[in-house]
Amino acid sequence: MKSKKERNKNMFVWIYIATFIIAFGIGAISKVAIKPEWAKKYSLTWSDELGTLYKDIAYGQGEANKFDLYLPKDHTKENYGLVVYLHAGGFTQGDKSDDESMLSWLCSKGYVAVGINYTLRNETNEKSVLSQSMEIKEAIPEVIKHAEKYGYHIHEMAIAGGSAGHALAMIYAYRDADVAPVPVKLTFGAVGPSSFYVEDWDIYGFDQDTNEAREGAANLFSIMGDVELTAEEIKNGSYIEKLKPISAIMWIDENTVPSVIAYGKYDKVQPFKGSQRLRETLKKYHIDYKYFECSHSGHGLQNDNKIYKEWLEAVEAYLDKYMPVSQ
Repeated sequence: MKSKKERNKNMFVWIYIATFIIAFGIGAISKVAIKPEWAKKYSLTWSDELGTLYKDIAYGQGEANKFDLYLPKDHTKENYGLVVYLHAGGFTQGDKSDDESMLSWLCSKGYVAVGINYTLRNETNEKSVLSQSMEIKEAIPEVIKHAEKYGYHIHEMAIAGGSAGHALAMIYAYRDADVAPVPVKLTFGAVGPSSFYVEDWDIYGFDQDTNEAREGAANLFSIMGDVELTAEEIKNGSYIEKLKPISAIMWIDENTVPSVIAYGKYDKVQPFKGSQRLRETLKKYHIDYKYFECSHSGHGLQNDNKIYKEWLEAVEAYLDKYMPVSQ
């Protein structure tokens, strides 16, 4: 029989998960239902005219350890840039196929594009943001090896994603760039949590000076970071260092890669205050970044098409600047 502490921990986690999934789903539905004409440029339907698509290539022992490899039509270049795009879903759902239109667009530009699945957390396993980030780290060399196998030499890369995928992309770009098999040139994405300061997580009440709030933060952050945290550690601040492995913001320094990011001011899933902390940290270290605030939107960025368009245009501009397609 589970202890009261274990039951409470699971309750907090699944409350968070339910909130994340519902909010993200609303935003995603809005984007699909309301697609302006300009958006079609960045949302292509895959066809053999774009290149070759290899699905479900294994990179590890887990059932979910698979990736889809999009190879551009032109296979005559000496070098190719790789763009990895990681799927959303609150760390508990989603699939690489959800981003086929984005990956198709990236491939159409001449990049080798890849969507990677990672093992999702559920009631029967103890997967965490940390374990998922390590799976992505494990996958990258295999992705490059398979691209080489098909005659596409990868000499640099970018990594990106949406929501949970954005969080994982930032962790790789900021934490793991030094050990990447090829240089990481930039990262981009939207609405991914980058840090775990309780004062930023006011949307869950974790900023309150109560033991209940500290217990809630300790329970949720313990599972996300695969660490044991206590309410006392939340109170005295020592929890922050334990969460460094999944806190992208804590790895930012003067060598951090350029970043293009977008957040919704009324996000009820990941803390908007955290995105402001991310922006200030990038600014502090003089990183070349673009930060887009969707001032009328929540997690789905569904009410700010003008800003969303500017974000996508910035993504394309940064790709052209920092990872131009080889001639």
